Amino acid sequence: MADEHRFVHAAGLRWHVVCSGQGAGTMLLLHGTGASAHSMAPLMRLLGGRWRLVAPDLPGHGDTSRPTPQQLTLPGMAAAVGALLQELDCKPDVIVGHSAGAAIAVQMVLAGLARPSVVVSINGAFLPYGGRAAALLSPLARLLYAQTWISRLFARRAADPAVVRRLIEGTGSHLDAAGVAAYQALMVRPGHAEAALGMMAHWDLSGLARDLRRFPVPLWLMIGLRDRAVRPAQAREVAARCPQALLLPLPGLGHLAHEESPEAVARLLEALPVPAV
Repeated sequence: MADEHRFVHAAGLRWHVVCSGQGAGTMLLLHGTGASAHSMAPLMRLLGGRWRLVAPDLPGHGDTSRPTPQQLTLPGMAAAVGALLQELDCKPDVIVGHSAGAAIAVQMVLAGLARPSVVVSINGAFLPYGGRAAALLSPLARLLYAQTWISRLFARRAADPAVVRRLIEGTGSHLDAAGVAAYQALMVRPGHAEAALGMMAHWDLSGLARDLRRFPVPLWLMIGLRDRAVRPAQAREVAARCPQALLLPLPGLGHLAHEESPEAVARLLEALPVPAV
């Protein structure tokens, strides 16, 4: 089944949504900061025989329109995705989230905006940076977000494929030329860079970290053991806080594990039961 690209209005935004698959159950896939639904495409090609798949571009990312500052907070983004699901009449049986997308998935469940049977995190970013970094990074991101020329400068720098490749490799992942080109096509757009920086400026993960103890459904934590963006130790800390967490290591893979080796991630997802028709 070919991918269907749809544009949907919800929560005051014009969303770009990719839908595919013909299975009995529905799986929502949420990308991370600075990516788009394109990052889920390799995984979707492997899962479409068993699942109906829904992958939106998050607010301000890809081809989804620019959000308000409130919609760049974690609760605001979860509420916006919840409104999109209502508009689509989509009740996902499983939510798969990468990095910040995993945090959005958990926030949606905690807020009663979705009721999946399981949330699958791929290198999920659930905990705030500790120590001095916590006191410096968020105010710095807010300062940079307020300077629109920063996003334009970043977009100009991203015109050089070597810059984009270094950014990707800095996460512990290695993508082929096509994978690098896909990120470059996003990064040269100032609005996309602005949204990514805006998420970093507006997110506060302290509440989510506290609420993990009451997370009501199983949380699968896939861990790229070479991840340099969200260190594997964070997943182990999340598992210690979350009673229904399951650790699933991905040896040899970095932060973009689902793009480096979609086959390895899909093999783990094959253990998920597909709801009966």
